[in-house]
Amino acid sequence: MANPASEPGQSIATVPQVPSVWLNRSVVGMAVASFFSDAGHEMATAILPLFLASIGAPPAALGIIEGVADATSSFVKLWSGWFSDRLERRKPLAVTGYLLTGITTGLFALATAWPFVLVARMAGWFGRGMRGPVRDAMLAESVPPAARGRAFGFHRAGDTLGAIAGPAIALTLLTLVAAGAGGQDAAYRHIFWITLIPGLLGALSFALLVRERLRPARRAGNLFKMVGGLPRNFKLFLVGVAIFGAGDFAHSLLILRATTVLEPSIGPAQAGELAVVLYVLHNVLYAGMSFPIGALADRIGKRTLLALGYTTAAVMGIGWILATPSVGWLAVLFALGGIFVAAEDALEGALAADLLPEPVRGTGYGVLATVNGIGDFSSSIIVGALWTVVSPAAGFIYATVLFGLGAIVIYKLR
Repeated sequence: MANPASEPGQSIATVPQVPSVWLNRSVVGMAVASFFSDAGHEMATAILPLFLASIGAPPAALGIIEGVADATSSFVKLWSGWFSDRLERRKPLAVTGYLLTGITTGLFALATAWPFVLVARMAGWFGRGMRGPVRDAMLAESVPPAARGRAFGFHRAGDTLGAIAGPAIALTLLTLVAAGAGGQDAAYRHIFWITLIPGLLGALSFALLVRERLRPARRAGNLFKMVGGLPRNFKLFLVGVAIFGAGDFAHSLLILRATTVLEPSIGPAQAGELAVVLYVLHNVLYAGMSFPIGALADRIGKRTLLALGYTTAAVMGIGWILATPSVGWLAVLFALGGIFVAAEDALEGALAADLLPEPVRGTGYGVLATVNGIGDFSSSIIVGALWTVVSPAAGFIYATVLFGLGAIVIYKLR
């Protein structure tokens, strides 16, 4: 393979050595940026259904808003990863993405009808899609290859802590602000404006703390040519991710399943409250296990541990098929859910870095994000449809089979 820096039309830039210490300023900066950004948009997400109801939006509006926004984000990720491979500096693209996400949640406060929220959410998720593959490529290039599991695990821990902090802050503010804001609707709008603080801090953290390795500018091929030229092993890896992702439904469905299992014995109100408490356990383990799993993967191998994470998802699925109204049993299932998501999020990105050469790393991460986005969208629809038309067990059987098949493909990967 020719040296990319020597290709015609490229500017020459000296690429410095990868830092020898994995927990460096850039890794910390990316984790801090993701913490603030997730805290901001999760604050908005936590109260968004309540706000939409207060302005008279129909129940279907939330599904339309989130579905369209997620689809926008998924396809932007493919473009942004490919485009960043053409640039000497990826960082401005990432900072712009963080800034766009941080600003648009505050704009919800101006909405008087739900289509305005849809447009603002699409713009915010455009920014989220823009920054994701770019940040992951920069993260992979900021640490020694032997420490990528730790770096991605550390980043995911920061990201997830933000996702836990955001709703907690929103609920606290809702209690404090409502009394003096002139009603619930005004309180929601105040909180949306407050989300600008963590949102802008996220962009500022990335801009000031993250140091980028200068790369040679490249005349990369068109998008489809670049995707077609990705390494064969990475494409096989994508097959495993796609199979697993086709069953990887939104974990809010776990709350619904736990509620339906507990309801006959303790009543709907208490069942719902207990299910939310169990979901908090899920998120705490998700945040707490991301770094240990990444660190362990650096020792025993990312592929093996990712396959084990996928297998954990299959075990969880079997548990939900056989679920009984036992709080202990359900707590174990929620815990397994948090652990496998920690493995999935920390190790897919780290393993992808090992399979992707630097000149196409952004494109590869864009494809990975798009595959995951399509899986997220389709899996929840299929599991929900099977749940409704056949039975809850049918949805979990479908997901469990795909979890197991995905684990086998990843384990066989070389």
